[in-house]
Amino acid sequence: MKNSLLASSLALAALVSAQGAQAQEACVAPQDLTDTITYAMPIVYDSIKGKCAAQFRASTFMRNDGDAFVDQFRARQDEAWPGTLRLLKVFMVQRSGSEDQTAAMIASLPEESLRPFVDGIVGMVITDKLGADFKPDTCHDVAEAMELIAPLPVENISGLVTFLARQADLDEPKLCTAKPSTSAR
Repeated sequence: MKNSLLASSLALAALVSAQGAQAQEACVAPQDLTDTITYAMPIVYDSIKGKCAAQFRASTFMRNDGDAFVDQFRARQDEAWPGTLRLLKVFMVQRSGSEDQTAAMIASLPEESLRPFVDGIVGMVITDKLGADFKPDTCHDVAEAMELIAPLPVENISGLVTFLARQADLDEPKLCTAKPSTSAR
C-alpha cells in the first residue's frame, strides 16, 4: 500500500504544472477551500463510517440521518470539483515548489479523469490517518459534531469550516486574504 500511496502522491504532485502563476502567491481562495470541504465530506464520511460502524449503529442520528446528511454534500460534489482541483494544484505547488515532465503529462489529462484518482488519494489519506491510533471515542465525537451541524445548509457548514481555518491562520495551504480596496472616495 505504501508503494501505491507514494505513486499516487507523486502523480498528484504532478498536477502543479498548470499552476505556475499561482506558485508565486502559494495561497488558495477561501471559496476553493469551501468547495473542497463540500467535495471531500462524503469521502471522509465513507472512510470514517467504515472504522466507526459499531459506534455509529449506537447513535440515533447516525443510524437514522447520517447518510441523508452526507448525501446533501454528495449532490454538490460536481459543482465543488473545480474549486477542489484548484486548491489541490495550489497546495501541491506550495508543497513541492517544482515542476517536471511528469507534472506536465498529468496536467494535460482532462480534469474529469483526475477525479477518481483524487477521490482515491483522499480516501487513502483519511484511512491512513484512522490507523492503529484511532480511538472509538473519536467516532462518538464525529457523530456528535455531525448531529450539531446537520440543521445547517451545506454551504454554511463548508463556509464555517473555511471561517475556522481562516481564524486559525491555516498555512497548508495558506488562504489568500481579500485585498483591501485602494480607491478612496
